[in-house]
Amino acid sequence: MSSSVSPATSAHPASEQLKRWDREIVWHGFTQMAEYEPLVIDRAEGCTLIDVDGRRLIDGVSSLWCNVHGHRHPKIDNAIRGQLDKIAHCTSLGSSNSTTVELSKRLVDITPEGLSHVFYAGDGASGVEVALKMAFQYWQQCDTPRPTKKKFIALGQAYHGDTIGSVSLGGIDLFHSLFGPLLFHVERVPAPDTYRLPEGVSQEDACDYYIGQLEELLAREHEQIAAMVVEPLVQGAAGMIMQPPGYLRRVRELTERYDVLLVVDEVATGFGRTGTMFACEQEGVAPDLLCVAKGLTGGYLAMSATLANDRVYNAFLGEYADLRSFFHGHTYGGNPLAAAAAIATLDVFEEEHTIAGLSAKIGRIEQHLERIARLPHVGSVRQRGMMVGIELVQNCETKEPFDWQERRGARACQHATENGVWLRPLGNVVVVMPPLAISLNEIDQIMTAAENGIVAATTD
Repeated sequence: MSSSVSPATSAHPASEQLKRWDREIVWHGFTQMAEYEPLVIDRAEGCTLIDVDGRRLIDGVSSLWCNVHGHRHPKIDNAIRGQLDKIAHCTSLGSSNSTTVELSKRLVDITPEGLSHVFYAGDGASGVEVALKMAFQYWQQCDTPRPTKKKFIALGQAYHGDTIGSVSLGGIDLFHSLFGPLLFHVERVPAPDTYRLPEGVSQEDACDYYIGQLEELLAREHEQIAAMVVEPLVQGAAGMIMQPPGYLRRVRELTERYDVLLVVDEVATGFGRTGTMFACEQEGVAPDLLCVAKGLTGGYLAMSATLANDRVYNAFLGEYADLRSFFHGHTYGGNPLAAAAAIATLDVFEEEHTIAGLSAKIGRIEQHLERIARLPHVGSVRQRGMMVGIELVQNCETKEPFDWQERRGARACQHATENGVWLRPLGNVVVVMPPLAISLNEIDQIMTAAENGIVAATTD
């Protein structure tokens, strides 16, 4: 340990000391530390974060899209405290615990039909890794093995996490140029983008066009394809790209026709974010494998779950000597504290009628977006339920983007933060994704701060 770091004492460090340690010791993800200005959150109340200086910030991005019912919700707090009186952790490798078993049944009951088996990991990327390995191993040992089916299909600009497998699956150019030698090859089809459409493709034709691209690939390569992985309805980290209506349903139809497994990544879209509990409900889709995380525990503790149908699960059953087990496992998979938080989160959904209450909130956001869309450098406003992206462009007619080095999105969000709303952009897309518990008044504050930030950031 560095000699400059004092041992813990009964007195709490002063805010300036915490900021200095934060700047000098803590290494933040996706953050240029040479330029980092510390923002140290000390506590929270409902949908409001409070920093070490007492400044209050509305949590406009749900603490990276995971907080659902607000911070310090008494139901979830008490569930975790109660679990501490039982057990904090035990392994799920060859054993289980009562809380996680109960959660598993709850998840099977609320997810799309047929997903009847649950495997736990630590975060969204880990859950996607689980699905990739399940799909790969499935084809090697199912009743009619297809050992040539080793490849995966993913969307352009996809993001499924930061592990080597999930980065391989993703379609972020920067990641592939930087980590290329570490990654495996993935077959890719265009992101089904309804804003930046290919030349000659209309909004009405968009779904047919993108599905046509997928069908060409499947017709040619399906004997080598193990699974297709897709975020449903919205590609979140790609910049809130909204898929054309019917796209997901037709993807399911094609994967069934060509005997390719479908993995749906609901890490970002699950647990009410799109207006229904799961996004794939909106197009009546039941995948072979479903990945959930983020909102699973209400944003309290790290936990992911990969749900599988009987077709996939049964291929892993056999005698010990058959070596058909799923050869994968995480130390903290199925952690009881996280499971207790997740059960309480599901209880709150039911008791507070969270999904039913979203309609008015979604409508209030829409009202603000109608006004924001008229700003001179707003090229597109995109909304699916409580997920919002506002894309800033140099020229609205040509859709010419701002130079990324101008950091227009970051400047807009910084302005909002200075005015009491914590937002974080995706490039030049200002993202708004508040907790589902957000009030109408807080929505007004978030959208006004976003609007004012956009004006400040695009007025040279």
